[in-house]
Amino acid sequence: MSQAVSENDGFGVFSDKKEECGLFGIFGDPDAVQKAYFGLNALQHRGQESAGIASSDGESIQCYKGMGTVMRVFRAGSDVLDKLRNPIAIGHVRYSTSGSSCMENCQPLLVEYSRGQVALAHNGNLVNAGLLRDEYEAYGSIFKSTSDSEIIIHLMAKPTHQNKPDPLGHVLNHLQGSYSLVFLFSDHIEAARDPFGIRPLCVGRTDAGAYVVASESCAIDAIGAKFIREIEPGEIVRLDKNGLHSRFFVKRGDVKPAHCIFEHVYFSKQNSHIFGENVHEFRKKLGRQLAKETGVDADVVIPVPDSGVSAAIGYAAESGIAFDMGLVRSHYVGRTFISPNQKLREMEVRIKLAIIPDVVRGKRIVVVDDSIVRGTTTRGKIRALREAGAKEIHMRASCPPIRHPCFYGVDFPTKEELLANGRTLEQIREFLEVDSVGYLSLEGMLDCAALPNDHYCAACWSGKYPIPVNTRMNKFAMERYQLYMFEGTPTSNE
Repeated sequence: MSQAVSENDGFGVFSDKKEECGLFGIFGDPDAVQKAYFGLNALQHRGQESAGIASSDGESIQCYKGMGTVMRVFRAGSDVLDKLRNPIAIGHVRYSTSGSSCMENCQPLLVEYSRGQVALAHNGNLVNAGLLRDEYEAYGSIFKSTSDSEIIIHLMAKPTHQNKPDPLGHVLNHLQGSYSLVFLFSDHIEAARDPFGIRPLCVGRTDAGAYVVASESCAIDAIGAKFIREIEPGEIVRLDKNGLHSRFFVKRGDVKPAHCIFEHVYFSKQNSHIFGENVHEFRKKLGRQLAKETGVDADVVIPVPDSGVSAAIGYAAESGIAFDMGLVRSHYVGRTFISPNQKLREMEVRIKLAIIPDVVRGKRIVVVDDSIVRGTTTRGKIRALREAGAKEIHMRASCPPIRHPCFYGVDFPTKEELLANGRTLEQIREFLEVDSVGYLSLEGMLDCAALPNDHYCAACWSGKYPIPVNTRMNKFAMERYQLYMFEGTPTSNE
């Protein structure tokens, strides 16, 4: 089993929902590697287990990757970035949602096959990866990792796939699940998004004319480039010496989008533009709607930083209750700061989220968080607020109760570990030890979004998965070599 939490630095150590992965690519810039480094730093919130950069001079690819955050892997003062210096580069930050946290699963994956070298960076989860791996191993393929991403390389190397008019498009039609992908070939970059558009991916351009692709627009902003647009579901974007080219590997309009709305609720950075709107503005709308649906008399609204801040601002504005920062987050407590006993772990929580007693003492407070997953971390915060003198505590979540796991790239706990699974609202209130608890309704959340309600995946709340999945599947499935059957799901698309 993965020991990621005890091995790596990071920012989400006490979070019940874990980040996914972040992608970055840039073509035609003499400082491409340096800009990839800064772009990955801007995407650090998407994964802290490992980081890597692959670059090309137009003829050959080299790659450097390691365990930990971007700054830890590419340590200040080292000459790694100088050695990688090339005009074409891609990068990856990882949180493992398929396969353990280990060097073998770090990305980009760099291989050489009959058509030359290719490096791959992937965000998402392939729900048919286990079936495809069993199929390919039966014919002699040897896998070096336990990540679902590696199956894409084996599909690309198959001779019958290489002979297709669009080999990459043909390969992508074999994949089922969520995937945003960035490929580095020796002389160009290709970026693709699954037909449902579950995970975000966008494209930008520098003032000097270099094209950039990234999981979120915040990474494009970080290097001083201009956001152009989001890559469309089912689209492949090619970046080469002739500029940007687009093609589709599925017929446009054949598949209804299923954007992961949890990207808006929690994962994406506030200054990012995804799924047609700004994340911060969307979260403020969630907070306003939450206040309309779950209003309560109180003296102050405080957020759980950082992802709860925008929603708390919206809640306070709609309710007319004063907004204040009653909890202060430390950004210097990493994943290595894990202790062997419960008493020390509770002390770590206090350091990670410190309370400002003057804000909460004697007050009726509304605590706004983006979500409540297991509930144990939330309950610890509530107890600390009680000790600090809070008179009443009203817990509010800017999304519905999470009752189902995600199989598309978010590492939620199992269904049995989810607080809202099988509990009534009153039972949740009792567990959290609060005076009241309130969630945003599913309809209220979806109505805040810019796109039609049926253009989003809300499976973690509704249990309705847009792509068939086996709910027994887990992130270590390919390490246990179990065959998972997907009803009505083919294993290949010859």
